[in-house]
Amino acid sequence: MDSAAKDEMQPELSPGPEWPEQERAEQLARGAALKWASGIFYRPEQLARLGQYRSREVQRTCSLEARLKSVVQSYLEGVQTGVWQLAQAIEAVQGTREALSQARGLLQGMSQALRTLQPLRERVAQYKQLQAMSHLLPRLRAVPAAVAHTQTLIDAQQFLEAYMSLRELEQLREDTWAPLGGLELPVFQGLDLLFEALGQAVEAAAGAAGKLAREDPALLVAAVRVAEVETGRTTPLGQVPRDWRQRCLRALQEGLEQTHFGSPLLPAPGALPGWLEALRVALPVELATAEALVAPCCPPQYNVVQLWAHTLHSGLRRSLQHLLAGPELEAADAFALLHWALHVYLGQEMMGSLELGPEADVSQLEPLLTLENIEQLEATFVANVQILEENIRVASLVSESLQQRVHGMALSELGIFLRSFSDALIRFSRDHLRGKAMVPHYVPYLLAALNHQSALSSSVSVLQLDGAPSGALAPVEAALDKLQRRICRLVLEALQVELQPLFADLPSRQWLSSPELLESVCERTGRFCRDFGRVRNPTVQLLLAEAERAVVLQYLRALMQGRLVCRGADERTQAAERLRHDAAQLQQLFLGLGLEENAHCAPVLLALRELLNLRDPALLGLEVAGLQQQFPDVSEDHVSALLGLRGDLSREQQLAALSSLQAALPPSPRASRRALFSLVPAPAPAPASCLPSGSCARARLLSE
Repeated sequence: MDSAAKDEMQPELSPGPEWPEQERAEQLARGAALKWASGIFYRPEQLARLGQYRSREVQRTCSLEARLKSVVQSYLEGVQTGVWQLAQAIEAVQGTREALSQARGLLQGMSQALRTLQPLRERVAQYKQLQAMSHLLPRLRAVPAAVAHTQTLIDAQQFLEAYMSLRELEQLREDTWAPLGGLELPVFQGLDLLFEALGQAVEAAAGAAGKLAREDPALLVAAVRVAEVETGRTTPLGQVPRDWRQRCLRALQEGLEQTHFGSPLLPAPGALPGWLEALRVALPVELATAEALVAPCCPPQYNVVQLWAHTLHSGLRRSLQHLLAGPELEAADAFALLHWALHVYLGQEMMGSLELGPEADVSQLEPLLTLENIEQLEATFVANVQILEENIRVASLVSESLQQRVHGMALSELGIFLRSFSDALIRFSRDHLRGKAMVPHYVPYLLAALNHQSALSSSVSVLQLDGAPSGALAPVEAALDKLQRRICRLVLEALQVELQPLFADLPSRQWLSSPELLESVCERTGRFCRDFGRVRNPTVQLLLAEAERAVVLQYLRALMQGRLVCRGADERTQAAERLRHDAAQLQQLFLGLGLEENAHCAPVLLALRELLNLRDPALLGLEVAGLQQQFPDVSEDHVSALLGLRGDLSREQQLAALSSLQAALPPSPRASRRALFSLVPAPAPAPASCLPSGSCARARLLSE
């Protein structure tokens, strides 16, 4: 096709108002061409080269047309290929649709065929079950005989053989369970009952462990081995695990308690001492049997000796609680029980025996008698023994002189008893603190003795004769007060022993930045004083007040050691804030324990806080004088040590502050009279910080 024909086929694109962009482009092209031609042919000598330029432009135009034709031809070929591929895809989709239609028809036919084959499939499954049963039938026929034989083995206490037989039967049941589709045959329905019978037989053997260990240890070993193997075995799917180890341990405990405390009959009046004596003999023998005979028959994880000790203790404790919940005991029985529980039971003849190994762990045992039990028994004993009053009244029927002699004898014997009791209490405490005879419940015993002293103090008034001088009972009352103070002091010494390591880091940099040090002190103190609430009033208030004062004294002793010197105003502010926080924490602790607010000593820390918090050293004299007004027993050494804690005072400033002690007014009548600073040793200050008339100056003169 020539160019003329092509021009005829192509539509004429005449510029018009509907193609403004084309017209503008042509104008720009013509303008550019004219500009280019005018620049090229500006000079006449260049017109000779007009032909060359024309032929070159013709060649360029032909090249552009050829490239355009090539691009259009390539585009047309791509369109043709795409059209062909679309046609092929349509044919493929049509073929796939037909194939799917045929497959749908085949599937519908197959589902109908499957429905017709379902009875055949069921027959095949039944055939497989029958085939499996035919293979297992000889073994299944022997199951009833095996069950009967296993029961015979259990009755004969042949535990290992019975257990192996049961395991074989259980394995046979598992072999038949899968082929039968989870169906259990009736022949195996009694298998679980047989296992339970074996478990009960093992429990019975464990319950008689003490007897079997002496007579037939092999039987006990077999029972324990069966329990251990069954506990460690992986049970089949769908079965509850058999924890025979726990059953065995529980049977050991129940059998032991039944042996010694199983009788529901309580000891008759007057028979309690004999019952306690029998226990004193029987329990150590039982513990020795456990250590020598039962423990070798059991695995180490059974902890047989500890189990025996704790089980016997728990059973005895429950029996005594049941005994005390019944009718009130007689005075002799109450005294015998108190003496046996507090002295004999934990003595070397029984639970404190040196032959009893550490595996018994008797230090973790609960008190055999609670504080309420001890108070109940003491009240019973005191109420039933007013025999002194009766003897005095009977003596008055003979003569007044005999009455006075009996009365004097009663008071004398009571005084001797109180002195001997006080001395025994001191020996008891000394042996405990020195480690000669460690008592697991040392403080509860002291509190019980304190309650006993209170009960005796409340009942001693019955010994006052009519018409006798009012001071006749003064020696006994003084001895009782002395005993009370001694017991309180022993309790506080035990508290100080516990708290002393906690104050080793106070004061320190850690104390400045963290409340953990005093939190540990409060936690330990609260745990120590948790039994104070069982002490009778008003003794409990005295005990709480002395405990709070002991904590404050420990605090003051730590401050006086000079272990910390503040390095600036920030640390002084931190130390003052720590004193305020510690005082509030101690008050909150003892208020929670029941101490009356007017008995607190912790406010002394707030007074010391002012010495640290004061920013103008010139006013320290006023603060020191105010401290002496509140606490008259504060000394120059104490004040010097506290001023040294500030770390910012010169020698002259310290002397000026200390001089206020000499010129201070007499202490206020409302000032606390409880000794605090006089009980706190203060380190001797350097001679340069002593006043000429002060105690440290006098000490220096004596040393010279």
